[in-house]
Parts: sequence; structure tokens; C-alpha cells
Amino acid sequence: MNDKSASSSAIDAAAVMHAARTLERGGLVAFPTETVYGLGGDAENPAAIAAIYAAKGRPANHPVIVHVSPEADIGYWAASVPVEARRLIASFWPGPLTLILKRAAHIPDAVAGGQDSVGVRCPAHPVAQALLREFRGGKGGIAGPSANKFGHVSPTTAEHVREEFGSDAGSLVDYVLDGGQSEVGIESTIVDLSRIDTHGPVLLRPGQISAERIEAVLGVPLATPDASAPRASGTLDAHYAPHTPVVQVAPEELATVLEKLAALGKKVALIARLQRSGLVSVTRAMPDTADAYAHDLYAALRDMDHTGADLIVVEALPLSGQWQGVNDRLRRAAFDSQGLLARLFQA
Repeated sequence: MNDKSASSSAIDAAAVMHAARTLERGGLVAFPTETVYGLGGDAENPAAIAAIYAAKGRPANHPVIVHVSPEADIGYWAASVPVEARRLIASFWPGPLTLILKRAAHIPDAVAGGQDSVGVRCPAHPVAQALLREFRGGKGGIAGPSANKFGHVSPTTAEHVREEFGSDAGSLVDYVLDGGQSEVGIESTIVDLSRIDTHGPVLLRPGQISAERIEAVLGVPLATPDASAPRASGTLDAHYAPHTPVVQVAPEELATVLEKLAALGKKVALIARLQRSGLVSVTRAMPDTADAYAHDLYAALRDMDHTGADLIVVEALPLSGQWQGVNDRLRRAAFDSQGLLARLFQA
């Protein structure tokens, strides 16, 4: 794996150019966005898309998101662009919002996981924008799921990418374009507009851009996914998970749970919004606002995963709308550990 730094404050044009040429040759490039780092390939090259799936261990029917430049013609990627999409693009692009639209006939099936829809977004990160403008003269799209093994914690720094792929990095990822730490820290909000005439706008995945903000632009409420909703990135029940089991505990129950775990001799890594010294040996104190918490979340999960703990305990968060994206990621990270505390305490 070749590494070259390119900070958002001083973009390294040579690094961006090398990354673009790598993509044009069919290679894979890990690149920064404001949400998380993406594992990028030419969205119109089925072989490159197949290489993304292979590197991540991603199921072939799980679609990836196409990243486009601010000047891109969205109509190139979509068979139709409803007025609702135009409104959201005007309000939130560039930014952490992905739109699911009917896929244009010439766009490869592979990028959509075989569906008739396609997910498209325009990232706000300056290095990502520079790359998209350099790649195919700004007229191409970069398929870019998160740059990690499928289901694992998404990377928010270039070092996370290197850590994720380890000794396989050189054979799986051709280049890492370093743009510093991702500002948002969790993946984009995803809104399905591919069935707007029959189902209205549907929120498939929450993110930093809240449902309330989207509804204010559209003037109608967002529906919840139904059985026929398109498959979309990061919407499986179990996702974003570290190797160490994750459990969420209500703030009022936290002290009792930690005492019981200590009595069982369990090593606990705690992620909480308030420092709770004396209860556990490893604690990550988190910010008290939703955006700041999201920014730190994946780094915290990765750090706690390296402590040798038996489990990661996360203080449960408020349920208000601004916390929806973070709660979604934590719920999926903890999905495979449901019932773990009950089993431990009953043993």
C-alpha cells in the first residue's frame, strides 16, 4: 500500500493526481470524505467494483454509493431526477446526504447490487472533491463504501484504513489518500426517492442531516422502510461492530451493571459522556453534543477494541432526533451482543 498525505488545508495535488490515475487504471483508492473514509473504485468499471467487494468481503447484493463532483450531472446516473431530489441537492449538497434514485440503464448493475436503483452523493471534503474533479476530468463517479472489512467499524482516519487491512493492505488497496480525520464521523443519511410516486420519500439510514431537516425541505414526513425498500449501504441489523462485544446500558443502571461485571472479574472498557473514575480501568469520556459525539464515536470504538476488554459498555444516549444517527450506529454495533448481560448475570 502506498501512502501519501494530503490534508484538507493544503491539498497535495500530486497525491490527488496519482489517486485519480490509479482509479482510472481500475485500482482501488482509500479516500477521505467528511463522513468516513471510502474504499473507492471506478463506478463504471465492473471489475473495479468486484475488487471493492472482494477487498471488503462484502455480499455482492449489497449496493455501494457513487460519489460525484459538485459539478456532476446527476441525470447521467439516474433514469429520472424528481423535483424532490433537486430540492435536497440544493439544500444539502455537497454534504452527508445520499439519494437513492432510479438507475440509468448504462450504469452497471454491480454498483447497485443488482437493483434498479442507485445511491449517489456529493461529498463535502475538499480532498474528496479534488479527487472527483481530477478523476476522468470530473465526469466520473467513484463507488465508495467505507474502507474497512464488511460489518466492521468504519475508518475516520487514514491510519484506521491501514490498521483495518493490515498485512493484506498492499494487495487489496492500491493507494491511501490521507485527508486528516473525517469531520462528521458517521456515514451519510440515506433517503430513497426511487419510489417517490408510490411510497413518498423514505429514510433508509439516519445520519448527521436529521429527518426533521429533510422534512422541512420536502414539506412532507419521511416514511420508514417497508419490505420492498431498496437495499442500501449500512442498513443490515449487525454492522459497524468492533471485535469486542458491545452492550448499551441506561445511565441510571450503569453503576450497578459495572459493579456486577467487576464482581464477575470481567474487564470492561467504558464509553460514556461523563468520566466515571473508579468504576472501570479503561474509560473513554465522550462529548455531550450529538455532532461531537458522532465525530469521536468510531475512534472510541476502535480504541476500546484494543484494550483487551471482555466487553465494551456504552452509556445509552438520549432518543431525541439529533441523536438518531449515532443511536442507529450503536444499535447495529451492539446487535450481535443482545442478551449478553442477562446471560452473564444469570450464569
